[in-house]
Amino acid sequence: MKKNSKVVLAAVMLAMVLPMTMTAAKAKKAKKAKKGEKVWIVATDTVFRPFEYTNEKNQFVGIDVDILAAVAEDQGFKYDLQSLGWDAGVAAVQVGQADALIAGATIKQSRIDSGWIFSDGYYLATQTFVVAKDSSITSYADLKGKTVAVKNGTAGMDFANSLKDTYGFKVVVFEDSPTMYQDVINGNSAACCEDTPIMADNIKTAGLPLKIPAGMESEGAPYGFAIMNPANQELLDKFNAGLANIKANGKYQAILDKYLK
Repeated sequence: MKKNSKVVLAAVMLAMVLPMTMTAAKAKKAKKAKKGEKVWIVATDTVFRPFEYTNEKNQFVGIDVDILAAVAEDQGFKYDLQSLGWDAGVAAVQVGQADALIAGATIKQSRIDSGWIFSDGYYLATQTFVVAKDSSITSYADLKGKTVAVKNGTAGMDFANSLKDTYGFKVVVFEDSPTMYQDVINGNSAACCEDTPIMADNIKTAGLPLKIPAGMESEGAPYGFAIMNPANQELLDKFNAGLANIKANGKYQAILDKYLK
């Protein structure tokens, strides 16, 4: 994934409604911290399975969720994970209503240039084109004259845009993945472009009538935990240290195996 918020005004407007998204339960949880103990507010997405999603017991789970929990346990810090969605999550960190973001955020130079401060990469993800199950599309050349659906501001959008002129297809932008998938299923778009592990998981678990053609994926880029205020460097340092430790002790690989095997 994921997004590069370019419109500051829109981010501020989103941030104005963020306090309403925090549930009473989470507010109560935050208040339970020992007096004077720092509780880091971490924003995340809501529908980015298998990295963050809600399970059948209405529990928030996923690779990102488990990695953050393991790192926090290793480093001994408290946090409040708030499921805000991508745009609102980015806006919250930008205006200081959250301290950090973990949401399958691709580490890329454009984000670094705009003020994102990333951790070490914690997962190398590729982006792939996806077509309808009965589609005859097997290569980029087959997309000529057709439309490709993308999710706004994502690495998948960047990947599609990097190829559209060369292969002669158009791009249509959506705000969420389910709507993007449905556009392909309905036949309005010939393909969509999404992070490969997310797409593979959605096809499998939701039984989507879609498929991933071989050889239509990017080289890949790492996901990173991100802050946008240098004053929160302490949290970033703890994340990096904890990530190194859980990779060394096997917990990291166990988390990946839990969701991807």
